Amino acid sequence: MQISDLPHPDPGVPDARSGPRFLLWLGRGQLGGQARSLCWGLVHFCGIAGLPYAVGAGVEAVVDRDGTRLLLVGGLLVLIGIAVSVGDTMLHRTAVTNWITAAARVQQLLARKTAELGSALTRRVAAGEVVAVSTGDVEKIGWFVEAVSRFLAAAFAVVAICVGLLFYAPSIGIVVAVGVPVLALSVLPLLPRATRRADVQREKAGRATELASDTVAGLRVLRGIGGEELFLGRYREASQQVREAAVRSARMWALISAIQVLLPGVLLITVVWYGSVLVLDSRLTVGELVASFSAVATMLYPLRHFEEIAMAYSFSRPSAQRAARVLSLTRTEAPARPESAARPGAPEPGGDLYDPVTGLLAPAGRLTAVVCGDPDLAGRLAERLGGHPADDDGGGAGADSGAADSASVLLGGVPLDELPLDTARALVLVQDKDPVLLSGTLRELFAVPSSGQVEPAAALAAAQCADVLDALLQSAPDGVADPMDARITERGRSLSGGQRQRLALARSLATDPEVLVLDEPTSAVDSHTEARIADGISALRAGRTTVVLASSPLLLDRADHVVLVHEGAVAASGTHRELLHGEPRYRAVVTRETDAEQRLARMELERLAEELTEIEETA
Repeated sequence: MQISDLPHPDPGVPDARSGPRFLLWLGRGQLGGQARSLCWGLVHFCGIAGLPYAVGAGVEAVVDRDGTRLLLVGGLLVLIGIAVSVGDTMLHRTAVTNWITAAARVQQLLARKTAELGSALTRRVAAGEVVAVSTGDVEKIGWFVEAVSRFLAAAFAVVAICVGLLFYAPSIGIVVAVGVPVLALSVLPLLPRATRRADVQREKAGRATELASDTVAGLRVLRGIGGEELFLGRYREASQQVREAAVRSARMWALISAIQVLLPGVLLITVVWYGSVLVLDSRLTVGELVASFSAVATMLYPLRHFEEIAMAYSFSRPSAQRAARVLSLTRTEAPARPESAARPGAPEPGGDLYDPVTGLLAPAGRLTAVVCGDPDLAGRLAERLGGHPADDDGGGAGADSGAADSASVLLGGVPLDELPLDTARALVLVQDKDPVLLSGTLRELFAVPSSGQVEPAAALAAAQCADVLDALLQSAPDGVADPMDARITERGRSLSGGQRQRLALARSLATDPEVLVLDEPTSAVDSHTEARIADGISALRAGRTTVVLASSPLLLDRADHVVLVHEGAVAASGTHRELLHGEPRYRAVVTRETDAEQRLARMELERLAEELTEIEETA
């Protein structure tokens, strides 16, 4: 496969059982590219292996004063030089192609897995590790894939030089044949320690990256509470730990490199000394000595690739292990369906949405509001309603066993996690608490799969985005008259939190899915805007199933049906006003009353009731 053919039409199904298995799977998928790279590598290294013998033949021709033979040797050297140059050029080209195509395959697999898991990915894997896998680890995996063919060609060249010396100058050849395996295997005892140190360095670097990501994401909050210096100190400490680990790792690799220089030097000196003795004893010609010296000196170049493949594998193995851990994650932890069992078909439109874990029932075509006292529970519930069961839903009713925790949500009686991913995503859309706005124009933001029944203008109006459109136009370059052509910066950083939230809500409304799940869609807007947004959602989603997880009275009052989820299970349901007057737990969450305030309110009601009773008795 060529670079121009990227991206891969289908990156395939990886073997994610372990890091080495994943590397082997990548290699099997690039056998053609590896074969081409190996062939050009053989041309390059065999040319290098032939140089010493050609030089030796030239020296012999000069000693024998044979001009014709010297001319032939000169032509041979020209051909060898062309082979070395062309082979090196094409080896580099094909090896880098293998690197890039392998890295692209891994990135496509990671992107596909990220799209499959959604926001559930960062709950199962640390954010810093996800960043490390998708950047540095991909590079290291590609490096190993690239180095394999070059190492095989270099190994063949080393064997060829040793065998050639055994026939060309047996006395020197025996010394070289014994010394080369020692050179190649001398660093093996140091590799496990070097690998462990490299693993520690990458682990600390991942933690530092995660800390930096969290700090940048919460920078506004940190500035508000004056916590910048605290987090800066933590990152400085983490950065120093990474530096110390990198120095320890570099020392070990420097020792390995030093051994790779020292031992070949010792072998070279030994060959020169022993060869000189043989020349003095007339057991070796000057040309053979020059050829033997040149062969050993030339051999140092392919031997460097033994160190490279060791380093590449040491660095890529843990990287592949992390990538395999991410790629092995699935949408649900429920037992796998047998291959012979047919997948259920998509449910008929108009079915109820039911969560067997909490007992939540969202009737079809109605606006259902869900109140949870625990924001984390609300987030997990929203993900589960979208077909992504959480690993741990906490305690409470409905969470007594692992099987119950992973029970799939039903839409029209059909389990969502048994549907194909694209079908489940088309049926149920979940907007979480922190939606992401990608950079681009507003028109591109709304270029998402949708039913086509809701125009972007209607969605923007329902989400009360008029001021957002004005702000985008004001910041747009001259000549942009349509706010839909105005650009949004990365993650919408030029907009306020409320403006970003409303744009994300408008995008979700424009998709017009059969079931729309909104997690705190108005938490960053003022009460007046929130009231108008509540009316807009109710009007635009009329006749469509909508679930809103919120605790705002303005939203709850406009819902057709309100459900209280307490300690992981449905505790009460009804209208907002019914629950507000008849359910103390609901009232505590919605009005944010403390336990003491609730006791005072009950005492006041009891006192008023006693006074009314006394008045009635007196009358």
